[in-house]
Amino acid sequence: MNRRDFITLLGGAAAWPLAARAQQAERMRRIGVLTALAANDPEGQARVAAFLQGLEESGWSVGRNVRIDIRWSAGNADDTRKYAAELVALAPDIILATTTPAAAALLQATRTIPIVFTVVADPVGAGFVDSLARPGGNATGFMAFEYGLAAKWPELLKEIAPGTTRAAVLRDPAITAGIGQFAAIQTAAPSLGMEIVPVNVRDPGEIERGVAAFARVPNGGVIVTGSPLLALHRNLIIMLTARHKLPAVYSNPYFAADGGLMAYGPDLVGQHRPAARYVDRILKGEKPADLPVQVPTKYELVINLRTAKALGIEVPPTLLARADEVIE
Repeated sequence: MNRRDFITLLGGAAAWPLAARAQQAERMRRIGVLTALAANDPEGQARVAAFLQGLEESGWSVGRNVRIDIRWSAGNADDTRKYAAELVALAPDIILATTTPAAAALLQATRTIPIVFTVVADPVGAGFVDSLARPGGNATGFMAFEYGLAAKWPELLKEIAPGTTRAAVLRDPAITAGIGQFAAIQTAAPSLGMEIVPVNVRDPGEIERGVAAFARVPNGGVIVTGSPLLALHRNLIIMLTARHKLPAVYSNPYFAADGGLMAYGPDLVGQHRPAARYVDRILKGEKPADLPVQVPTKYELVINLRTAKALGIEVPPTLLARADEVIE
């Protein structure tokens, strides 16, 4: 689905009262969507588009039998909480929460409205669900990864740039996922002979200052953990790693597609079609408490050879052979 189709599909929500009057026999349901990405972010648009397509495949049509209310908080914690409260006040039948901060804000705002989450790390540890198999409350959904996945990022950094002895770990200190990912990275680092340097980031200026300060000492690389804030500022981060000639590993494949050197993580857009099926099942009477949390079955390794060439890096053939996608 291209951007024009997405806007057309979403724009249909504005005409829903007319459509509802035309087909009064069919009950109009209301779905809230809260995402911590920005409205103009192509990744965010792709996730919502995949969700809407999944709804259509299950028989839900915007303007005919469902209304969609979307809020984009663009990584701002205050806006995430504000929009969560707004959506709950609308009393929707169900809410889709995209990212850990969105799910956390919604679960603080309601323990009765059903919630399906996507792109969430460690929902058990965060207290969102009782267990993966039996969530037990008003929320269920799809994990982005377990924190142990983060231990792979320094290994990959060392493999693509063997001379790396220091790694700056960009993380959002305001979310628990930033702490959990850092712990896994720090555990893996000693066996690789790598010093780990946390770089806490809250805004573009802090990102720029942190990367520039780290780059003053040689033999460094960068690990970019998963968070809405870092996703929001990914173009800045990719530009800074190129400027300072720093090899970098990113948490999600779309970073490499946008010019990052290498990424390893799940297909986050792909989570949103099955999320729509969970929404469909709950709207038809099933309970979130009885629907198990789904974990990724595959992680994708993406390598950008154009970026490697610009950095003067020769990617080992063994690493290329394992890549799911090579951007040339």
